[in-house]
Amino acid sequence: MYKQVIVVRGDLKLSRGKLAAQVAHASLGAFLRAKESGAPVEEWLREGQKKVVLKCKDEEELLELHELAKGRGLPSFLVRDAGLTELEPGTVTCLGIGPEREEEIDRVTGDLPLLR
Repeated sequence: MYKQVIVVRGDLKLSRGKLAAQVAHASLGAFLRAKESGAPVEEWLREGQKKVVLKCKDEEELLELHELAKGRGLPSFLVRDAGLTELEPGTVTCLGIGPEREEEIDRVTGDLPLLR
């Protein structure tokens, strides 16, 4: 089974709309990276495009997760906001990982809580 995970910073106070836009950026960015890298995107698409949104503490933890994902060869995309609305330009908001095999992504994100 395959999935994509989006990790959102828990320390940012974003409106629901802004949060949804940032998660969408992460999902699409990670998908495009996965497609370029030869990751199993077709299998993920056939299985229904499973996505899970998780939360980390802060920017430091998010950047650590990004490094872990890259180190394991997982397609990933770090979102930096353009700064046109709620955030300063360049603010790191979230990270998209995958699609890839669930067990591979879980090695990086398996201890994180769901975003609620």
